[in-house]
Amino acid sequence: MRDLDTIMTAAPVIPVLVIERVEDAVPIAEALVAGGLPVLEVTLRTPAALDVIRAMKTVAGAIVGAGTALNPAQFEAAVEAGSEFVVSPGLTDALGKTAAGSNVPLLPGVSSAGDIMRALDLGFTRLKFFPAVTSGGIAALKSFSSVFGQVRFCPTGGITLETAPDWLALPAVACVGGTWLVPNGGADPAAITDRARQAAALGPSR
Repeated sequence: MRDLDTIMTAAPVIPVLVIERVEDAVPIAEALVAGGLPVLEVTLRTPAALDVIRAMKTVAGAIVGAGTALNPAQFEAAVEAGSEFVVSPGLTDALGKTAAGSNVPLLPGVSSAGDIMRALDLGFTRLKFFPAVTSGGIAALKSFSSVFGQVRFCPTGGITLETAPDWLALPAVACVGGTWLVPNGGADPAAITDRARQAAALGPSR
């Protein structure tokens, strides 16, 4: 099982995917991997999400995880579907304890100093800064990283191809999450691969 450092440094951008139709899963995953983005976060926002994860797992080179896990039941369902990592928008004691008992890593969301302190208390040092832009943006993350030097972040929420390099330039940022790679879950493989190549070229992963 890969650890979060390996997952977060596989590419500079993790596509955040909302996919309605299972039949779109494989073409989207193939297009993203072909463009140089192997780590795929499938959000648990649609009825098809778990089946999408199962389908994407069949694509060579894809590292498939689940996003928007809100509770232990969703975490466990994502793991059962084959997720190699799970991402949550926030962190509760119940979710943290469930993740601690699993070999599948959790990337929990934080938006404040208090959130980060609670995450550290639960043993998490790799965190999703969410929603990044509306939670204070780069200035806030710079302040957090000056206090919490042991933490590395994946900012997500409001980041674009144009602004991603500014986030990736921060030493505390391992990667960013991006929804722009597959807007509205649309399956246009050529366009997706082109966007993925642009994102993969944003800088060497660290």
